Amino acid sequence: MIEALEPHHAEPSADCSLCPRLVAFRQSARAQFPDWHNAPVKSFGPETARLLIIGLAPGLRGANRTGRPFTGDYAGDLLYATLLKFGFATGEFLARPDDGLALIDCRITNGVRCVPPENKPTPLEIATCRPFLSDTINRMPALSSIVALGRIAHDTTLKALGVPLSRHPFGHGARHEIGAITLYDSYHCSRYNTNTGVLTTAMFEAVFERIRADI
Repeated sequence: MIEALEPHHAEPSADCSLCPRLVAFRQSARAQFPDWHNAPVKSFGPETARLLIIGLAPGLRGANRTGRPFTGDYAGDLLYATLLKFGFATGEFLARPDDGLALIDCRITNGVRCVPPENKPTPLEIATCRPFLSDTINRMPALSSIVALGRIAHDTTLKALGVPLSRHPFGHGARHEIGAITLYDSYHCSRYNTNTGVLTTAMFEAVFERIRADI
């Protein structure tokens, strides 16, 4: 059974107060960058999609600035280029929310909706935000495939699905059958991972090539 929130709680409010440390960081960002989004970042893409991509959390100068997942930093450059290549997006990605880019049969969200200091949410913050992830999953009637970007996204997805972590260990390129949902693992498409060679463009594209073949 996937834990769920009330219907009107599908996304956290702009002033969500559930995680004190994240609230304090948000307030600091608002004071320093008043023209930024500086609020929980909502999911992007249609709820009718068959594919859901789950990242870790908004980046300070990325989604926290622009208000759209993976928009404004390098991780989005690789992600959206890959989605465009495999037909999960249309338009042109210009790293801003008004660029007209649209997702096709695909939705993007984060395990933690608020930007954390140093891009590192605590275990308690991940758990506190998980009901929003569960509700996102519950609201996708055609959902058949999930991509977890990184181990933390993988673990919180399994917990949202009510599946023991020991049954499905994380591994780049791994494919897990969980009831009607297939979970695909990928290293996170962060600049650090790509700069260090942990993740190459070819490795990342291979994940989506398999998804496209399966869907």
